[in-house]
Amino acid sequence: MKVQLVMDVICVHSYVGYTRFARAADRLRAEGLPVTVEFLPFELAPGAPADGRPVLEVLEQTFGPQAAAGALAYARHAAGEGLRLEYGKAIATGTFDAHRLIADAARQGKAELMTERLFRAHFTDGLHIGDPATLSRLAAELGVTTGHVPSTEVRARLDRVRSLGITGVPVFLIEDLPPLTGSQTETTLSAALRQAAGTKGEHK
Repeated sequence: MKVQLVMDVICVHSYVGYTRFARAADRLRAEGLPVTVEFLPFELAPGAPADGRPVLEVLEQTFGPQAAAGALAYARHAAGEGLRLEYGKAIATGTFDAHRLIADAARQGKAELMTERLFRAHFTDGLHIGDPATLSRLAAELGVTTGHVPSTEVRARLDRVRSLGITGVPVFLIEDLPPLTGSQTETTLSAALRQAAGTKGEHK
């Protein structure tokens, strides 16, 4: 079955949502049900500078001190999902080039690995994923060669997502099921995948 995931790699809800989805998808794969994933890009902060600033500082300046406190509280919640969110060293940046790297990785069958690594690089490792040198190192780490997907193609994909009326992430597009948006439980995602698998089986 085919699944399209609309996410941004600096979006914490995308990270948690992707982690839950990946666990659900891996269970189906272990049962012999193939799940093909395509990532559709979304920029949480389109036009954001790629120079890199501390995330907590940006949150506080943009939304007020309660936003930084909320992020730290959410980090404690995410620990229950097995994720370590190090907001104290996370770097705010634009993500256009990160999406381009995911598109390059997709052509080499490594989109899921690359996306997870970018999430972890940003939220756990405190790496500046808007920096070309950082992206090059991450690509080399996973054996991904770059430069295959032109910037114009990434912009076209961003435009396509906007044309679908998507204004927030994550969004899970699973076959012909209604879109699932925002924070979804692993149970909900697993049920949707199994429903889609059953529907496809009926139509064979």
